[in-house]
Amino acid sequence: MRSAFRYVVILSLLATLALCFSCSKAPDQPKGLAFTIVCTTGMVADIVRQVAGDKAVVSNLMGEGVDPHLYKPTRGDLVKMVKSDVIFYSGLLLEGRMTEAFVRAARSGKPVYAVTELLDHEKLLKPAGSAGHPDPHVWMDVSAWSQCVQVVALSLAEFDPAHRSQYLANAQAYRKELAKLHDYAVQTIATIPQQQRVLITAHDAFNYFGQAYNLKVKGIQGLSTESEAGLDDINKLIDMIVASGIKAVFVETSVSDKNIRALLEGAKSRGHELKIGGSLFSDAMGQGGTYEGSYMGMLDHNITTIVHALGGRAPPRGLHGKLGSVTHNE
Repeated sequence: MRSAFRYVVILSLLATLALCFSCSKAPDQPKGLAFTIVCTTGMVADIVRQVAGDKAVVSNLMGEGVDPHLYKPTRGDLVKMVKSDVIFYSGLLLEGRMTEAFVRAARSGKPVYAVTELLDHEKLLKPAGSAGHPDPHVWMDVSAWSQCVQVVALSLAEFDPAHRSQYLANAQAYRKELAKLHDYAVQTIATIPQQQRVLITAHDAFNYFGQAYNLKVKGIQGLSTESEAGLDDINKLIDMIVASGIKAVFVETSVSDKNIRALLEGAKSRGHELKIGGSLFSDAMGQGGTYEGSYMGMLDHNITTIVHALGGRAPPRGLHGKLGSVTHNE
């Protein structure tokens, strides 16, 4: 009965969206000093704000700690999308439950852009068991996410050609800052002892991070948090942790820590001391208005936390000295 009720609710929301978009018209040109942009995740909204500058009012539907894999748009979200001038989303099926909403918006004539749309799909990770679908967590590789910044700039230039040069200049300046962040990750992670370069997290959100920065990555759950980790999977991971002498694992701010706690208990039962090395941002950024609530701060936090927990060397408060709390080895 519950599943049937949820199905009816989803159909009702989509019907509302279809009606709203059928009555709306895409603007010919932005009016006034600013137009409105609606984004899905905080990561997408942050790069759009960097590129749009004062030419647009940017908002995101998913806030701190929200899991985009499981997110369902509310009626309020649909109204925001209808009233917006432009919509940006991540893509690669990250926001799988919103796909129909994007399709209907695009069919109505509203500009809808996936920031990952120009990435080379041949270079995207396609893990076993993903049915050929690319891993959507590309923002974990700063150099890859930087390419998405250029997509935003070109998309805004298409929508608002009068300010094309400003969008491209903003994107270029921001990409220079991201290049510094990428270099920081490469240099600090290289200080982690080779045998300790194993990153174990709640779900498979860090594969691009591992590929870009030379870390072996293990996630308990699959690419989507809708997947479940079996007891056999957890036991195999405990075997690896004990055999390799791994000292730290990591929880995620947008994913339950249940499975990570199971690893700690399993390792302890075998006489192996395992700790939580810190809480990482995976599918959502930190609290709005904080450094960690920006893409730059999110990755700076992750990089610095991982380096300290795994025995490497990094500034206590990160690349720019802005992290909210000092991280350290326990």
